[in-house]
This record gives sequence, C-alpha cells and structure tokens, in this order.
Amino acid sequence: MEPVNTAVSAESDAADADSGTGEAPAAVTLGTIQLAVEELWPESLAEDWDEVGLVAGHPNAEVTRILFAVDPTTAVIEEAIDFGAELLITHHPLLLKGVTSVAANTAKGKAVHRLIESGTALMTVHTNGDSAVGGVSDVLADALGLQNVAPLTPAANGLPEEGIGRVGELDEVLTLGDFAARVFGILPSVAGGVRVSGDRDGLVRRVAVCGGAGDSLFGQVRASNADVYLTADLRHHPASEAREAAVNDRPYLIDVSHFASEWLWLPAAAEALGNVLADQGHDVEIRVSTTNSDPWDFILTPG
Repeated sequence: MEPVNTAVSAESDAADADSGTGEAPAAVTLGTIQLAVEELWPESLAEDWDEVGLVAGHPNAEVTRILFAVDPTTAVIEEAIDFGAELLITHHPLLLKGVTSVAANTAKGKAVHRLIESGTALMTVHTNGDSAVGGVSDVLADALGLQNVAPLTPAANGLPEEGIGRVGELDEVLTLGDFAARVFGILPSVAGGVRVSGDRDGLVRRVAVCGGAGDSLFGQVRASNADVYLTADLRHHPASEAREAAVNDRPYLIDVSHFASEWLWLPAAAEALGNVLADQGHDVEIRVSTTNSDPWDFILTPG
C-alpha cells in the first residue's frame, strides 16, 4: 500500500502573519500543540474506556515537525525520527491498558524508550477523534458523498453533531455492488480488500458508517434504517446475527480494513491542526505517515 504523501506546512501562513515586522515566528511548544489538539478533538469526547492525550514528551519542548499516523508501530516511530519530527500523533493508543513497567524487553517498552531517547513526543487522538466534527467517520462519510449526516450514537458530552459513527444519504440510489466499488476506490489498498454481505444488485441509499471496529453498533444501525452498514473488523458471530436479524436483507454489511478506514482521516486531521497553528503564527511542518501499519500482507481468495 502506498498512501498519498500528504504534507501540511504552516510556514507560508506564518510568514504572512509576520511580514513587515522583521520578527521570526514564535517557536511552538508541545504544550501549545496540546491546546490546539484539545480545541479540535476535545478529550471529553473520548469514550470512558479510552486513553488519549500526551503519552510521552515534555510540554515545554519545542516542535517544528509533526507526523500523523494510525498506529505507533516501530516502523512508524522510525519514520517519525527519520523525518525529524519532535511529535508523533497517532490515532491508536500505545498504552491502552494499565502497565507496571516500560522496560525495553517488551515491544511497547522498546517503543517508549525509542521515543524518549530520540526526543520524539507521542500523543494519541483516538475516540475523541472518532466523535468530533470532522473526525474519522465524518471524513469517511464525506469521502462517500453522504448528505444530511448525523451521528449513530450522539456524544454524551458534545454537540448534537458529535458522536460515534455517522449515518446519511447518497445523492443517488446505487446498487450494493456499485456502492462497494465506490468504497474500494476511496480506501488505501491493503491485503484484506472489501468484504460484502448482501445482494449485489440490491439498492442502497441510506448509509451508516463507523471508522474502525463497529460491530457493537448494530442496534443503532438498525434504528437508523440504514440500507447498508460500512465498518471494520466485523467478527463472525455479530455479522451472522446481524444477517439473521435483517429486515428485507437490510442492513447489508460491508467490512473493510480497520487501518484503511481510519487512514482517510489523517490528511484532514493534519490540515486542521496545521490551520490552527498557522492562525496562531506558528511555523510547523506536518506530514502524514506513508507506513502501512495494516497487519496483513496478502490474502488468498477462491477462484
């Protein structure tokens, strides 16, 4: 997989803000970036079980380069270091469950040591990035051309338009096969491809989406009267039970790569953060990772 190499720079905007003053833009600290991230993706929107925010790094450290990625894997961390990024922002947490040691004899311990020793901070924007306006599912819905979009599950501590998942309508009726082809066309190429449950010639207009694993939302999907549900990591039993409970075979199901469904958000997130920092007069280069952290390498199919 070769995702688009997306880079966002606040340099020109910062230069415009300082033109005529003869003063260089003020260095931005990690703490200042934390405030900008909080403005875009408030931690209050994160699910109760989630762990988001700053994982490693000193708030007073200066930041000139930022890398956005889905996963804080070893390869991604090395990409950030090679880029010269003082900050790595990932969608998935490195430390989601409690730990009693970060000794370098484990994969996660090695990651923490590599980050600290290289002077690279790590920040997580997870379910707060899912829920916020312009978040993961919003970007997915927009890429599919959905209109009149609303959350599948409204946020308990957010605006009416914030929450997990989205549901909306296509501007025209499509067959399930054609809609699945649209899905395939917008996602980065990974080994798993796109799996579809339903009549290829069945008609769809109302679409529910959830970037990442979404098989806990079938109740909300049915209540939304969606014709098709697009999400990732659909397990056998929830998918089978959803098919058994379907009314007129709906909702149809489309299962995609967890990584691919969330990668789409990265360029939009990088641009949003770049705009906030540029408006504040900061000179920061922001890049989207080109590392494929999907865990699968190839797939065999019948025929």
